[in-house]
Amino acid sequence: MNAAIENRTPANDRIREERRRLYADMRPAHLTPLWESLHALVPKQPASPCVPALWRYDEVRPFLTRAGEVISAEEAVRRVLILENPGIPGQSAITQSLYAGLQLILPGEIAPSHRHVQTALRFIVEGAGAFTAVNGERTTMHPGDFIITPSWTFHDHGNESDTPVVWLDGLDIPTVRLLDAGFAENFDAKQQPIERSEGTNLARFGENLAPMPDHPAARPHGATSPLFAYPYARSRAALERVRRDVPIDPWHGTKMRYVNPATGGWPMPTIGAFLQLLPAGFEGRPWRQTDGIVYSVVEGRGRATIERPGQREPIVLDFGPRDHFVVPSWHACRLSAEEECVLFSFSDRPIHEALAMHREEKLDALPSGAR
Repeated sequence: MNAAIENRTPANDRIREERRRLYADMRPAHLTPLWESLHALVPKQPASPCVPALWRYDEVRPFLTRAGEVISAEEAVRRVLILENPGIPGQSAITQSLYAGLQLILPGEIAPSHRHVQTALRFIVEGAGAFTAVNGERTTMHPGDFIITPSWTFHDHGNESDTPVVWLDGLDIPTVRLLDAGFAENFDAKQQPIERSEGTNLARFGENLAPMPDHPAARPHGATSPLFAYPYARSRAALERVRRDVPIDPWHGTKMRYVNPATGGWPMPTIGAFLQLLPAGFEGRPWRQTDGIVYSVVEGRGRATIERPGQREPIVLDFGPRDHFVVPSWHACRLSAEEECVLFSFSDRPIHEALAMHREEKLDALPSGAR
C-alpha cells in the first residue's frame, strides 16, 4: 500500500489541519516554525547557491569596449562590468560574500575620488600607465600588480597613457551589505591632492622594515596592510625562487599568500589574496574549502575541474590568460596546467579564520570518483 495513503488517517489529517491553522494564525505576529526550515538553516555541509563559472576575457572585452563608447568614467563613477554568479542573479556578487568586476579606464579619463567602508583590491589585467591614488599617494599600474584600497580611504583612478587599461575589482560589498555597515562619501574635487612621491609607501613598508609602533605612519590604513601596492615583478620573482627551492605542492603547485608586512597576517581584514604557479603538465589533486575563491589567470593555459556537492558530473573550465573563474564554497576543485600557469586569486578566508569557521580538505580524488 502507498505510504502516503497509509498515513492518511483521520488523526493525521486533523494534526495537519491544526498545524496549517497554527502557521496561518502566527504569520501576522511575524512568527514562523523553526522545524519547517531547520535542515536548510543548519545543513550537514555547506550548500552554496553559487555555481562554478568562467568569464573568458576574449568574450568580455568587446562589452567593455562598448561600455567605453556609451558612458564616461566620470559619469559612471566607476565603469565596471560585474562578474555576477549565475546561481545568484541580481545580487551583484560573485560569491555570497564577495563582489568582482572588470573596470575599464580610457586614455585621458579620471574616475573621480571617493571613499567607502568597503575594502577593495585591484588586480591589473590589461594595459600599463594608468594610476590609482590612495590617501595622497599615487601608484602606476602594470599588468599583474596587486593594489589595495583600504576601507574609508579616498581613492581615484586616472589614465595618462595612450592605451585602455583594465583591472579586476574585488570588494567585500556583500559582506558589508549583510552587516548593514555601508557608508560612502565623495571627495570635494575630482582628484585628491598628491602629498607624497610615488614609491614612498613601498620604500616604507616593502623592504621588511617599518616605522616604530608609536610612529604616526606605522598603521596608516588601520587593520589593512600599510603597503597598498604589490608590484607583479617582485611577486613573480619571489614565486619563481620558491618554485626552484621548495617541493611542488600536489594540490596547489607553488602557492603564496600576500601579507601585511606590519603583522604578517592577511593584507585586508575581510579578503585574502594569493599568487600561485602551476608547472607545465601539472595534474593537481582535488581539494575543497569553505571560502569561495575568485581566480584571475595571469599566464598560461590550464583547466579547473570542479564538482558541486551532491553532483556526480564535474564541471570543466578550460582557462587561458586574462580569463576569470570562481570556485564556490565547498566545491571540490582540481587544477591542471597545459603550460606553465600563474594564477592570482582572492577569497573571504580572513573572515572564516577570524570566526574559527574555516575548513579545508585535501582529497586524493573527486568525491564522486570522477576524473
